[in-house]
Amino acid sequence: MRTTFLLFLCIQLATAFSHADSPARPNILYFYVDDMGWGSLGPNAQAARKAVGLPYVKTPHLDELAAKGVNFTRAYGCTVCSPARSSHQTGFHQGHTFADRNDPDNARKAIRTDDITMGDILSKAGYATGYWGKWGYGGSKDMANPTIDNVQTLPTSHGYQHVVAELHHVRAHTFFQPTLWSAPAPSNAKGGLELIPNSMATFRGKAQYPNEPALQNHSDYPETAYCDDVYCFAALDFVRANAAKYNNDGTPFFGLLAVQVPHAPFDEIMELPKWDRDYVDDPEFQKLSDQTKQWAAMVTRIDGHFGNILKALEDPNGDGDNSDSVANNTLVIFQSDNGGPGGPSNKELDTNGGLRGNKGTIYEGGIRVPTLMRWPAKITANSKLKIGSSFDEVIDISDLLPTFCELAGAETPVGLDGVSFAPLLTGGGEKKPRDFLIHEAGGSASIIRGEQKLVKSKKGLELYDLEADHSESENIAKAHPELVAELQEILLEERVDEPKGFANTYHSWIGEDGESLSKAANWSDYVYENEGETYLEDSGAPQLSWIARIENTKSKKPATAIVDKDVSFLGLQIRGGKGDQKVQVNQGVTLLARNELRLSKGADLQLNDSTISSLRWIEVEKGASIRGRGKVEGSLHNSGKVDLAAKRGEPIPELLVHGNYVEQLGSRLRIQNSEAPVLKVLGTAKLAGTLELAETPTESMGTVLTADQVEGRFSNVLVTAPDGTPFRIFYNRNAVRIARMPSDS
Repeated sequence: MRTTFLLFLCIQLATAFSHADSPARPNILYFYVDDMGWGSLGPNAQAARKAVGLPYVKTPHLDELAAKGVNFTRAYGCTVCSPARSSHQTGFHQGHTFADRNDPDNARKAIRTDDITMGDILSKAGYATGYWGKWGYGGSKDMANPTIDNVQTLPTSHGYQHVVAELHHVRAHTFFQPTLWSAPAPSNAKGGLELIPNSMATFRGKAQYPNEPALQNHSDYPETAYCDDVYCFAALDFVRANAAKYNNDGTPFFGLLAVQVPHAPFDEIMELPKWDRDYVDDPEFQKLSDQTKQWAAMVTRIDGHFGNILKALEDPNGDGDNSDSVANNTLVIFQSDNGGPGGPSNKELDTNGGLRGNKGTIYEGGIRVPTLMRWPAKITANSKLKIGSSFDEVIDISDLLPTFCELAGAETPVGLDGVSFAPLLTGGGEKKPRDFLIHEAGGSASIIRGEQKLVKSKKGLELYDLEADHSESENIAKAHPELVAELQEILLEERVDEPKGFANTYHSWIGEDGESLSKAANWSDYVYENEGETYLEDSGAPQLSWIARIENTKSKKPATAIVDKDVSFLGLQIRGGKGDQKVQVNQGVTLLARNELRLSKGADLQLNDSTISSLRWIEVEKGASIRGRGKVEGSLHNSGKVDLAAKRGEPIPELLVHGNYVEQLGSRLRIQNSEAPVLKVLGTAKLAGTLELAETPTESMGTVLTADQVEGRFSNVLVTAPDGTPFRIFYNRNAVRIARMPSDS
């Protein structure tokens, strides 16, 4: 019998270690277009048009990307440009991010110092980083002599090392800006950016690239460059140089090409030589309106640039030998910031794919965006994501930041609205659930939960079933008043009705040992200001808009913070510093962290017949612990220790989890004994860690935990009591039990 158990143990350990293999950090190449509707992609609408002989927009390289990758059919952006870029970079939706609308004050409308962006995360993780295109924050709109008006919001202030960009969204309303901002720059350049002439000579010299999509060296090419040509060639140079570096020393790269195409004005493309060469021989296309032809030419032109850059992944030095290809371990993403505009192109080419509304509206045509992803090393025919397929998993623009964090092995900022979908791409790990999506559009907002979508506007409340009603044509709100009320309550709690200038704020614990979380004096104030003008300030006791951290920065001895009253945060992290940081939640009190409560290394959270709550999850990281007796409202993710052992003379702890309980390899669940279940999970218990006993059970059999469903196994086959008595672990669908091993086994 002992041999059988040892063999079983070896099999379990081998399986565990095989799952522990972490994926290699990928390069990330991100194509981000401006105002391209969901139906503009081949697999969403254009291929069907082509098949029946209707005019269609030509995107051969994006079509190939879709064929070799995955088309995400339910991906969401925002309604307009600035909120999209803010949510994109910071991982917060428009109810929480500072730039929640297109504000003409470009210095105020910003990504703040405390906001952590993709560039911040990936540069600190050791990636070479580049950003080219429309940034939209920090500079003035003056065409002749633009200025930098807010240094803290620049791409160079947020981790981007190589930059060619436009800083004002109004200035980006032409494709022939006379100057652009560039980095690296001279050491005395304000914000690390240099203003230089926008010409192909400035950025490319006499360099020649194969398969140029647009005849940049043609004698009739304008002296001031079509800015997207400049962005794309700068990105191409970056990819070639950093692909070579990746091959030489393994340094990964992240490039974000945020072009202005196909945003208006459309007619400026006509200033380029042979601007319509891809359509000039198509008689059916010539029957379309001028604006539609211009729009299509813009899209096909940028598709050609994308093709050039994708070829550089396959052959970085351009010598025709693909042995230096980096394409296999490069995640390529294509996406739009928001839906497409109305007008001729939508009417004549169905560029929003039959969805209701367009850019600027809260309906699907305004917020659902075309999205493609390719990563040959991970997205294979054997994974959940089938190559060349369309996939209807809901993802949001705010999900990209946490996804990149996970892929890069970097810590994800606390309390984000976005949720990492890295497990979908890698085929491993546990994707955390997200119950709903929030979008805001000035005077309107929406919440999407599953297939139900509630729209709140000045007209009132509308409810749609997106599965049955793709075009949002039937408002079913009157038939479902309880559902409408439930969704409206959640929507309003996500702060979509807050005035302009409202945003989440950042706060740190400054209290002494033994002080209360509910006292304003124990927290740092938040001030967002720029060049003497204050845009936002927040002080006082914790609020639902706070991202906060409790850390022991003062003593090598453990410090304690007391939760003596109900207190709420948007996101809260507790972690050790010089010494461990304990947080004690008193009897009858609730600690709420709406998006996330994270216990990091050195954190010890003590429940005393009290409650911790999150709409999403409580995370116990390696080196952190949660102990005591009480309720967990939300899913509990354990990579550290859940300690349900009592001190002498204290009642046996019991934890009731109103959600899932998810363990990672290396986690620990420590219990007093098994006379009664001490961990009760009103969801699924997914086991992978180690089970420990704090004392020797007096009974020969007992129950460790109960759950609606038990999945997985503890990593140990036997659990040994302090006196050396071995117990075998048994599993069924709803419970885990232990039984004393016979003495002769």
